[in-house]
Amino acid sequence: MKEHEYDQLLNIKTGERQIGFHRSYHYHRYEPTPYAALRELFQHYELKGSDRVVDFGCGKGRLNFFLHHLFQVTITGVEMNDEFFGDCLRNLETYREKAKMGSGTISFRHCLAEDYDIHPKDNRFYFFNPFSVQIFMKVINNILFSVESFPRDIEILLYYSSDDYVHYLEDHPLFQLRKEISLSGEFQKNEYERFLVYGLMY
Repeated sequence: MKEHEYDQLLNIKTGERQIGFHRSYHYHRYEPTPYAALRELFQHYELKGSDRVVDFGCGKGRLNFFLHHLFQVTITGVEMNDEFFGDCLRNLETYREKAKMGSGTISFRHCLAEDYDIHPKDNRFYFFNPFSVQIFMKVINNILFSVESFPRDIEILLYYSSDDYVHYLEDHPLFQLRKEISLSGEFQKNEYERFLVYGLMY
């Protein structure tokens, strides 16, 4: 299936890309994860219905709807941009018109990633290089504080991750790389076209 066909299947609109850049260098421009990449990821990585996923810098919510469609998980999208947050809510409305919601829920939070209040059951965290490593570090610290209060296994999923993100997690005493999924086909020539899954050390 092509990109726009997935949007049609889910009854959402996520394809248009942002023109221009955010006024702060800490926040990167919107670009949705390609559906082809997501499809390949979830051939090698499975979610359970009990998982709670957080997508930091969710844009228009593509990952949220795709994951709910596949796994019926509970997923929260965190987006600071007013316009994209509005797109998320509109997409949620149209998705609900067509989808059988079943179990799991989809919700969105309009805030900075570092201000998102980690839920005690949030356990899978997705990043498509949405902001600088300084903010990434703050978010990871928030996650670790939550785990300290409510112990659980967590995983950090990175797509097209910056070298700074990787170096930070590789050097972190609490994290280890659990899985690397290099993409095939049209993505194969670019070494950054991969998913990295980090988890807490046992």
